[in-house]
Amino acid sequence: MDVRNPNNTLLEFRHPAVRHLAWLCSAPQLIDAPFTFEPARYLRADYMENLRAWDRTPEAAPALLGQPPQRRLGFYFERLYQVLLSDLLGWNILLKNAQIQSNGHTLGELDFIVHNTTDDRIEHHEVAIKYYLGVPGSDGEALWYGPNAKDRLDIKSDRLINHQSQRTHQPETLELLSSHGITGPLTARIFMPGYLFYPLCRDVAPPAMTPPNHLRGWWAYAHELTQTDTSTWVQLRKPHWVGPWYQPEAPAAEESTQALARINEDRIPRLFSELRHEPSAETWLERRRIFVVPSSWPK
Repeated sequence: MDVRNPNNTLLEFRHPAVRHLAWLCSAPQLIDAPFTFEPARYLRADYMENLRAWDRTPEAAPALLGQPPQRRLGFYFERLYQVLLSDLLGWNILLKNAQIQSNGHTLGELDFIVHNTTDDRIEHHEVAIKYYLGVPGSDGEALWYGPNAKDRLDIKSDRLINHQSQRTHQPETLELLSSHGITGPLTARIFMPGYLFYPLCRDVAPPAMTPPNHLRGWWAYAHELTQTDTSTWVQLRKPHWVGPWYQPEAPAAEESTQALARINEDRIPRLFSELRHEPSAETWLERRRIFVVPSSWPK
């Protein structure tokens, strides 16, 4: 998302959860598959007016938007997705996070089973929000790792497409659905927005599975930034990894310096937003995102 564009409507939202939901409605995905779900195809023309009304009067917004953010970003993202389905699209959520059991063992979980009232069909939605950093490989192909390097784009994509989205074909899942009065074939849908972060000091090609309009950031090792001016950087903490960041006050340079210094000490990657001042709005807007990782990452 290029927040340098003054017409970017996301930055008009002052309520964080509403801004995050607005981002989710239009964010491009990281997987190009035949059954990816595009909310923009189904959103009513006046959905932005609903968001603006919730932003102006948060007490009138869906209750989920007013709850404290959950610690895990995935849970927070699922909460936003639930509001998108039920309150913006007006679809019926039949099941959410339903566990598939067999002989006392959990085989998996269904993220959402929904009645798409626009097309009048039952759909199974598997969702995730992801951030991957491209690391040049020895064969010239990049591997795309999450900040937790156990997570990888190619592995997650394969799991979503070939396993998670196909669970409704399993006998145990059919039994679960039947127990809730849900029968007939279900249409699989995948929704996985996020960012790909390209190396600041090296070149890598985008992954073949990702649409060309995906959101981009940069990443670097902490030791590569010793001569970089980071005075306009701020560390982004969850849930503010979702959507563009803005703030009325100038960045505190010493805070970003301290955060960068801790990366090699605690070996935890950190996400930063580089800001620029917008005098007409009297605010500081996100210019680009940078993940900074310790020297040991991704091993």
